[in-house]
Amino acid sequence: MIEDILVVIIDNETEITEALSEMLGLEGFKVLTYQQPEKALANLTADSAAVVLSDVKMPKLDGLSLLARLQKLDASLPVLLMSGHGDIPMAMQAMKDGAYDFLEKPLQPEHLISQLHRAQDKRRLTLENRQLKQNLSQLSGIDKFIIGDSPAIKNVRRSVLALAKSNVDTIIYGATGSGKDIVARALHQYSERRDQRFIAINCGGMSESLIESELFGHEAGSFTGANKRHIGKIEVANGGTLFLDEIESMPLSVQIKFLRVLQERSIERVGSSTPIPVKMTVIAASKDDLAQLGESGEFRKDLFYRLNVASIYLPELSERPEDILPLFQHYASRACEHYATEMPELSPEIINALLQKPWPGNVRELKNAADRFVLGISEDNLHSTNTAGQSPVDYEMRMEQFERQLLEEGLRTAKGQVSKAAELLNITSKTLYRKMKKHYLDKKVFK
Repeated sequence: MIEDILVVIIDNETEITEALSEMLGLEGFKVLTYQQPEKALANLTADSAAVVLSDVKMPKLDGLSLLARLQKLDASLPVLLMSGHGDIPMAMQAMKDGAYDFLEKPLQPEHLISQLHRAQDKRRLTLENRQLKQNLSQLSGIDKFIIGDSPAIKNVRRSVLALAKSNVDTIIYGATGSGKDIVARALHQYSERRDQRFIAINCGGMSESLIESELFGHEAGSFTGANKRHIGKIEVANGGTLFLDEIESMPLSVQIKFLRVLQERSIERVGSSTPIPVKMTVIAASKDDLAQLGESGEFRKDLFYRLNVASIYLPELSERPEDILPLFQHYASRACEHYATEMPELSPEIINALLQKPWPGNVRELKNAADRFVLGISEDNLHSTNTAGQSPVDYEMRMEQFERQLLEEGLRTAKGQVSKAAELLNITSKTLYRKMKKHYLDKKVFK
C-alpha cells in the first residue's frame, strides 16, 4: 500500500514556500518546495506519489502553463492552483483545464488542509489501482496470486473465486504467517470491488480506545487530544473491502459497536450521533476458532454468526508440503529481482532440507528463508532443520516432491515438448507421460 503522498509546493516567493512548508509540516504532511517550476517538472514523473500546490503568477512558466505540462505528464496528477488575484474566469478556465482546485490567497488553512487530504487520497487510490493493474498484467490467473499445488490450496482458490463473485462477509482461519492477508487481498481483487479501496486493520495490540477511533473515526473535541476530525477505516472502506486481521483480539465493547455496523450498514463517528451509510464487504481473519471463543465468552456469538456467512480455512505449511517448493521458488525469484542478483543453484540437499523443515512460522518464515537463500546466508539454516525433537518428513513423500520438481524442470526447459523433456531427463517418453499423469502435470502449462 502507498502510504506517503508528498505535497509539492511551487511558488517563486521564498517566504510563501517556507510558510506553507512549516504549516503543512506541523499538520503531518511531507513537503517538497520549489521556487522554479522547471525544476519541479524535471523531478516529477507519471507515477510520482505526489500532489502539486502551485502559484499562478510566476515568471517564465506560470501556473496555467505548468498545469498543461503536468496534464501531459499524467492527467490524473492532482494540481491545486493558488492566486492572490480573485480572477473568476481564470479559476473557471483552470478547473476546465484539469486543475483539482483553485484557491484564492490569502489561503484558508482548514480548507487547504482538507483539499490536500482529499487530493492525497485521490492520488493514492490512482497509484494503487495502477500498481494493481501492472501486477495483474504480470500474473496469469488466481494460481499466480495464491500459489501452491496442494489439494487444500486448490480448494482455497476455488472458494475465493466463488465468494469473490458473491461479495459476502467471510472469515479466514489460519495460523500466524499462513497467508491469510493474501487470501483476503485475492477476495477483493477478484471481486467487482477491485477498483475500490482495500482497507486493512490489525485488531491485535491496540487499546480499546485506539481501535474504536481507528475503526469508527472521531469528531474534533470528542475526547482529550482529538484536535481535528479523523475519518475511520470503516468509512474509508466504503464501496470496497474492510479486512480485519486478528479479529479475535477485538475488545468486546468494540465488537458490540461493530455488530451494529454490520446489521445497519452505517456508522457514527465517536463524538457524533449522525449516521453515515457504508456499503462494503467485511473479511475477518483469525488464528483461533471463533465458534469456540464464542462458547467460552471470549468472542460475541452474535458477531460470529453475523460474520460467518462463509469461511475459508488456510492450512499450515506443514499440512501442505506440496506447496513448499513452489512457494520457495516464487519468493526466491522475487528476491532475485529485488536484490538484482542471479538465482543460486537449488540443490537436492537444499530441497531435502526445505521439505524436512516444519516451518512453524509458515509462509512468512519460508519467504524469509528464500530471501536469505538468495543473499547467500541461508545454507547453514537450511541444513540444520532436522534438529532434535523434530521428526523428518516421510521419506516417500520427499521423494515424490523431488521427482515432481525434476519433471517440472525438464518440461520447463523443453517448453512442454515431451520427447525433448524425456531426452533431457534420460527416460522414455512413455515413462514421462505416465509420471506426468501421476503428478497431474499438463504439458500445455510449460509451452
